[in-house]
Amino acid sequence: MCRTDAHHHHHHDHPLGGPEYADLGIPDDALSPADLGRRAFLRRVGLFGVGAAVAPVLGSLPAAATARGGGSRGYQWLAGDHHIHTQYSYDAMYTIEQQVAGGARHGLDWMVITDHGHAAHEKFAVESTYADVLASRGNHPDMLVWQGLELNVPGGEHATVFFDGARDEIGLLRVFERLFDSRVNGTGASSAANEAKALQALAWLDAALRNGAADQALFLVNHVMRRGRYAPHELRAFRDAAPSIAIGMEGSPGAQNEIRARGDYNNTPDADSWPGWRQEHFPTYGGFDSAAAIVGGMWDSMLAEGRGWWITSNSDGHYYDQDTLTRPSVPGDWYDTHGKYPDPVDTGTPQRHADFWPGQFSRTVVGAASRDYGAVMEGLRAGRVWVGMGGLLEALHVNAHAPGNGQVTLGGRLTVRRGDDVTITVVAEPATRPNAAGQVPRLARIDLIRGAVTGPSADRDATAAADVRVVRSFEPRDRGPARFTYRFRDVREPFYVRLRGTDGNRHAPGSIEPAADTGQNDSPWGDLWCYANPIFVDVTGG
Repeated sequence: MCRTDAHHHHHHDHPLGGPEYADLGIPDDALSPADLGRRAFLRRVGLFGVGAAVAPVLGSLPAAATARGGGSRGYQWLAGDHHIHTQYSYDAMYTIEQQVAGGARHGLDWMVITDHGHAAHEKFAVESTYADVLASRGNHPDMLVWQGLELNVPGGEHATVFFDGARDEIGLLRVFERLFDSRVNGTGASSAANEAKALQALAWLDAALRNGAADQALFLVNHVMRRGRYAPHELRAFRDAAPSIAIGMEGSPGAQNEIRARGDYNNTPDADSWPGWRQEHFPTYGGFDSAAAIVGGMWDSMLAEGRGWWITSNSDGHYYDQDTLTRPSVPGDWYDTHGKYPDPVDTGTPQRHADFWPGQFSRTVVGAASRDYGAVMEGLRAGRVWVGMGGLLEALHVNAHAPGNGQVTLGGRLTVRRGDDVTITVVAEPATRPNAAGQVPRLARIDLIRGAVTGPSADRDATAAADVRVVRSFEPRDRGPARFTYRFRDVREPFYVRLRGTDGNRHAPGSIEPAADTGQNDSPWGDLWCYANPIFVDVTGG
């Protein structure tokens, strides 16, 4: 299974960095019919020239949306996956219908199809994917299914991009891919120019929303530390430039069953890795990316600035463990000339693969005001999200409240007066039925983590926050629903709280921290964790 995604470098003579149809200096009559059609689309939605000429820093964008007040019980908590590959990716094989049926079989409510950006994908696959997505929506009316893209991020690695309410979804996706996918336009290497190109992509998405080409767009960074190609300042730049679009990252990657290492995080730095990452940043910890799993690490260093940056968890589904299907034998240039592979065929022999079906092992659970596309995207944007592995929890409800100030749930901001008490309430509903491994996992512990909010960091490449710690660990007494409370008394300074839970089977020696996944990965089922996004507490008054 191909996961090494080497960047292909091409040379362009267009000084503004975009393809010919987006270059304002090239007249219409000099374009091919296909590029003339792409330019017509850009004109129609008010985006002509945006991809090439937008400023690299988007200081005019609105501040991050604040989550609505109210407790967790006021939302529908819908499980999903925003990172799934099909036969329209150069390194996968399943039909869209097979993926959607698999997600439904494993209890998902929403899914985003995210095939890799690629010249053949942009040329051949966008319309066919859309037709297959529409067919699967009809076959599974209770499942929300998006057509998205796994973008090869200029100067970085991968990110999920998808829209809601697009007036011309096919056109929007195709033009975005052609303009900004680094595998298409040769901007994958680490450089200041390519980092600026990634910010241009976010500016283009923002312009699409401002011009009414779509209602919403989201950008989520995938497998952050798999190769360490995202520098900390890049993550901060994404968040700060487009806080309503670039909202977070995978807290735990797919490929959890990869035998070499969980998540296929068996890497050392390469020429495009940020040089400040150390070797301890490259493995996963309890299956979670080190950017999220290390207490006081990268994630906490961003949360300490007081702005939302949320985590998710996904399958990154390519090939599924114990499946009997395989990709048919085709000539080596088949994908390049078709933009898809033929439907898989059944060998009758189960195979050991790195991935689990969407929802089979990892899931992203979103608090949505209603069961529809816009509400799920709004819940993701607001950070109303907890993520879990292996069916460790059926449900998780987290609320923060203070006298006279109401309550908020995950991703929310609670404003209190200096000296108030703040109470955190957690209700965890443990597993009551076997997971896909035939086990009923047991929640052994929930850790409440508190971090100080100290404001924007003077060091844009900071990877750590000093004032972050586990303030309390709770251990359920039995297998029934567990309710815990913790009170922060006489609050004087702003802070945030976040949660993680575990089956307690594996820790770093002498610690409650998850152990680094540095050896062969025989099975991930015996080391299960869940994480919740933070709640911020703001302090006012004397």
